Amino acid sequence: MDKEQDKFIWTTKLSGKGQIVIPKQAREVFGLKDGDTLILLGDKSKGIAIAKYDDYLKFAEEIFKLKDGGNDQND
Repeated sequence: MDKEQDKFIWTTKLSGKGQIVIPKQAREVFGLKDGDTLILLGDKSKGIAIAKYDDYLKFAEEIFKLKDGGNDQND
């Protein structure tokens, strides 16, 4: 049985306006749609990571829930 692929590599070019095109296959794999907001995370020695903003917010919310002991109450 074939294991579903979970590692990918694509190439793109930076335009004169600083824009990149995310290849169609990458958009399909990660469920990116027109109008999605993306967040860029950068580390000078490791590079740039791109994530869907909504997914990042969900991740951040879970971190804060754990920090507060799972309470949804505000102080």
